[in-house]
Formats: sequence, C-alpha cells, structure tokens
Amino acid sequence: MKPVAFAYYRPQSLAEAVRMLREHPGSKPIAGGQSLIPLLNFRMARPEALVDLNRIPGLDEVEVRGQRLRIGGLVRHQQLHEHPLVRQHWPVLAQAAGEVGHWAIRNRGTLGGSLAHADPAAELPAVMVAADAVFELVSADGVRQVPAREFFYGYLMTALQPDEVLAAVELPLASGTSWGFAEVARRPGDFALAGAICECRPDGTGAVTWFAVGGGPERHELVVAADANERAAQWQDLAATLDAQDDYRRHLAAVVAETAYLRSLGRDGQ
Repeated sequence: MKPVAFAYYRPQSLAEAVRMLREHPGSKPIAGGQSLIPLLNFRMARPEALVDLNRIPGLDEVEVRGQRLRIGGLVRHQQLHEHPLVRQHWPVLAQAAGEVGHWAIRNRGTLGGSLAHADPAAELPAVMVAADAVFELVSADGVRQVPAREFFYGYLMTALQPDEVLAAVELPLASGTSWGFAEVARRPGDFALAGAICECRPDGTGAVTWFAVGGGPERHELVVAADANERAAQWQDLAATLDAQDDYRRHLAAVVAETAYLRSLGRDGQ
C-alpha cells in the first residue's frame, strides 16, 4: 500500500520545527522513519503533514555535561552502539542499541524515534527507565523535563504531546553500579520475546527492568539472593506479577533476568 497524501516540511532549526507542528495540527515529526513509514504505508497513521527533523543541527550530538551524559534525539542506533562516550559511561546502553533490529534499521532509526514510538518490545525505552534518564521535550511553549519513569504510559502511549519534539536524553553518569542486559528473540533482528536489564549496586540492592512482556518497560527493586535456587524463585515470583501475554513469556522473563544478573557480575550468563 501507499500512504495518503500529506504535506512535507523540512525545518532548519528546532524552533522552526516546533512552530510547524503547532501551526499544522495533525502533523507528525519524522527522523529515521523506521516506525512511522510502515504505519504510513499501511495507512494506520494518516498525518496531514510530516515535519522532517534531519536538517536540524545539534540533535545528533553526544556529550558529557557535568555529571550527566546528554544524547540528542537524532542520534542513530548504530551511533549509540559505537560511540566512545556511550561505551565508556553507559555500556549497557551501547549493548542494547546493538540489538535493535538489523544493521539497516540501526543505521537510520533514531533514539528519539524509538522512545516516542514506545514499542513495548523495544530495547531503548527499557534502558532509559532502568537508568532513570530524563527526557527533554521541546514545544513552541518552551522546554519541559520528563523522567523516563513517568514518560511511558502503556502500549504505544507516552507523555509526548503532538506538538512536542523529543530533543535529547540525559542519563546520570553511572558510578559503582554494574549492569547486565539480555533478551530472547526467535532470530537475530526480530522483536524480542522477553528482555531484561539488571542493575546491581555496591550496597547489595538492585533492580530488574523487563521489556517485551507487557505494555511497556516494567521495573522492580529487589535485593537479589546470592543462592541460585533462591534467586530463581525470586525471578519467578516477580515474573508472575507481569502483565504478560502468557505463561511462556513469564517463564522467559525469569530466564532473561537471571542471564542479565549474571552478566552484571561479569559472567556470560550462558
């Protein structure tokens, strides 16, 4: 199929882009288009206009500002996977970005697009929730900061307003905390059937953030048991509370949580 007719705008600044989104109700911002273009072609989305963000300077930068890592919304998945600052300060984010789709998708898809789309099987929203990131949302009215843990409402639902652009993400510089990532998919590049990010702190506390087993990222604080059998019971009890499609997904959730935990300790989890 082909999309319905729409107007197309290519602003040269962020201020111009948000003004266009305000002036043209029903318009949509587009960057990589890896989620939006299929929706257009199947006519599941019918925007009156597209506002192309790709010519806006500064949205594709990664830098350290004080005690936070700032990542622009136009940074591509492959850039996230390879960028030295991301690998240095948030290696779990670099690893998760390398699991997004196939290379062609990673080369075009953007961080902001993935977060705004909020697919429950997507890796990057879960990492942002686990990392306690803050999103910078820009509109013609100004800038607002929204914590990642308050941004995702459910399946494809977020706090992002129609006239806003997700301009950047800021993550605290991780210190003293170890992280592990794991997911299960039928084939490399497929959507995950279940995934987990495990956080282990020096004081013995931790957290697990699951994705692909419900309507969005789901995070649980816990003190992880040292004994493998007790830990397996912990994962199973927590997984039983998930709003998963079936028991098989809950079983996978427990499996990937254990794998992510072992990887956070520097073990391969296999």
